[in-house]
This record gives sequence, C-alpha cells and structure tokens, in this order.
Amino acid sequence: MTSTPPLATPRLAPLYLAGFTTAFGAHGIAAALGAETEDIGWTLLAFGLTLALYDLAEVLLKPLFGALSDRIGVRPVIIGGLLAFSAFSVVGAVVPGMLGLVIGRFGQGAAASAFSPSSSAAVARLTDDATRGKYFGRYGSWKSLGYALGPLLGAVLVVWGGMPALFWALAVLGVGAAAWVALAVPAVPVLPRKRVTLVDLGRELAAPGFLIPTLVLAATTGALAVAVGFLPLLGRQAGLDTVGSMAIVTVLAIASSVAQPFVGAAHDRGRISVRLGTVGGLLLIAAGIALAAVTQVPVALVATALLVGVGVGVATPIAFSHLAASTPPERMGRTMGSAELGRELGDAGGPLVAGAVATASVPGLGLGVVAALTAGAGALALLGLRRRADAEISDGAEPSRSGEA
Repeated sequence: MTSTPPLATPRLAPLYLAGFTTAFGAHGIAAALGAETEDIGWTLLAFGLTLALYDLAEVLLKPLFGALSDRIGVRPVIIGGLLAFSAFSVVGAVVPGMLGLVIGRFGQGAAASAFSPSSSAAVARLTDDATRGKYFGRYGSWKSLGYALGPLLGAVLVVWGGMPALFWALAVLGVGAAAWVALAVPAVPVLPRKRVTLVDLGRELAAPGFLIPTLVLAATTGALAVAVGFLPLLGRQAGLDTVGSMAIVTVLAIASSVAQPFVGAAHDRGRISVRLGTVGGLLLIAAGIALAAVTQVPVALVATALLVGVGVGVATPIAFSHLAASTPPERMGRTMGSAELGRELGDAGGPLVAGAVATASVPGLGLGVVAALTAGAGALALLGLRRRADAEISDGAEPSRSGEA
C-alpha cells in the first residue's frame, strides 16, 4: 500500500542487523539456558518461565513503541531501543546470579520491543508491493541467522566465560547496530494520521488482513520458542554435550534462514499464495514438534529442527508481507507493533504451555499439546483465508494476489 521504490540492499542491511540482534539475544540466551538447566537445577516450569521473560516484556511494550514510531519516525526508536538493549546486556553481565539474569533478560525484551517492530515497519515503508516479500524474506533470514549463530556462539561464549561473556557480546552488538542504523538508514517521513477512536482501533484489529497474519505469526513464534528452548534440553537428555545440543537449534535456524528469501521472492511473483504458504508452513511446524513429542533420539531431534525451520521459513515472510500490504503506511508502526504483540504472546505462551504440561506429565506430552495448537492455528488460518476469498468474489472482485488459493 506504499509506492516507495525498493531500495538497494545496503540501505536496508542495518535493519537486518537489528533483526539479527533481537534473535541473537532472545534465542542465544534461551538455548544456553536449555543446555545448562541441569547445572542450574530448575524445574521445567521455572525453565519455561525464564524463557518467557524476554517475550513477556515485549508483550507489554511493542504496541506502544510501534505507535511511537508512527509519531516521531522509525529511526530514532530503533536507535534508542538498540542502545537500551546494550545497557541491559551490561546489567546481565555485571550483576551476579539469578538477579542479573532476570533483570538483563527482561530489560533486553523491553528494549527489543522498541527496535523490533520499528525495524519491521521500516522494511515495509522502504519497499513496495512488488518486492516486499523478498525484502521481508531477507529480514527474516537475518533473524534466523541470529537464531543460528546465537545458540552456536552462545555455547562457545558460555563455555569460555559463562553467561556474562554472552551478555557482553550482546552489548557490543547492540551498540554496533545502533551506530550503523544512525549512519546508513534513510529517514522515513512521518505521515499525517487521522484521529483514531477505540471503535476504529477495534475495527482495525478485527480485520482479516490483520487477524490472519497475526495468528500465523503467533503460532509460528510460539512453536519456534518451544523448539529453541526444549530441543537443547532434550538433546542433553539424549546424551549430547552442550555444543552438540545447541547445534540442533542451529540446524533449525539455518533451514529457516535459507528458505525465507526464496519464499518471499516467490510470493512476490505470485508462485506461492498466502493460503499455501501460511497454512503449509504451520503444518510443517506442527509435524516437526509432533515428531519430537513421540521420540527424542538425536536423529529425530534433527528432523524436528529441519521441519520447524522450513515451516518458519515458509510462513513468516508471507505473513509479514500480507500484513504490510493490508496496512496504510501512516499507521504501519502501530500495526506492526500490534501484530508483534500477538506474535510475542505466542512466543511467551508456547514455552509456558509446554513447560506447564511437561511438569504435570512428561516432556513429550507438553510438546504434543504445542503441536496440536499449531495445527489448529493452521486450520483457523485456512478457514479465514477461504472466507476472505469468498467475500471478495461475492463482491464481484477477483481475489487479491495475497489472498488467493
């Protein structure tokens, strides 16, 4: 819904690094916690709660920072969020014990709630309808690289210098990303916005163009958070060492990183519809989580990582592209922030559900519940997209490219 011509990749590259930073922070520490759980002595429920801290902070603040980026511009919100991320990483590095871990992780999540939706809004504003899927695919690919390198480098850093070393690395990364954004990302003009009532806001949030991609993103990130946190834990229980158990998450992230740019570009060319990409991606994720629920041998865990990674790589860029195409540019930040709220509810809720059910029974049952919920979200998305296509046809219009079967 914006005619801004696509920019060269180097001008968007700092936004990719911002996405990499939040993924590195969230999932590098999460995987390290999963691999070290036996040494820390947590219960599965406490483990799930700690995994969710980062995302709970984002749930509280993402819509507010998204709306702020519409008011003052995306670049200052991105830069401020990255600097705050670095500051809380320093807290996690220098404050000893559980207190530093909790404050650092929650603060990182609060800071990410500023620069993550604003970066998504900037990608949407700085691209056009013909290329948005490709650039969201690249943005998602760099996030997936954060998922990949976070667990792998996190393992090396934790073995070398403990959790403080990982926090210090994140502090340096945040400062570097903030400087690059300040130097290279072009200013995105603040557009006039009409006054919005609560009724208007409710209508926006209930629109299929918002609800369907947000549902997909919530289900995708919820299952992804479970996989990133629990696969290293299951790997340790299956006899793998710290680096080997965290490498399983790296397989997942590499699969997602490779898939996303190709899927986004194919969506731009009309080769993959929203219905096929989002529903198919969720079903792949559900199948992968279900496999881990049934058997936890190392080969099955690697297969789970591949299925979940490809599913995330298919569903995510298409859902983001569909969301951006359905949103007027003057409220892109608010919409991305609200969508990220739904996404983070899934990201926080997934580990909580899996941890709670696993504590009351066995880990396999917790994973099975998450797999069933993910498949159910796919069925709801399929139903919603069919109804939207039917409504467009009944109005005498051809189904849009983003909603076609």
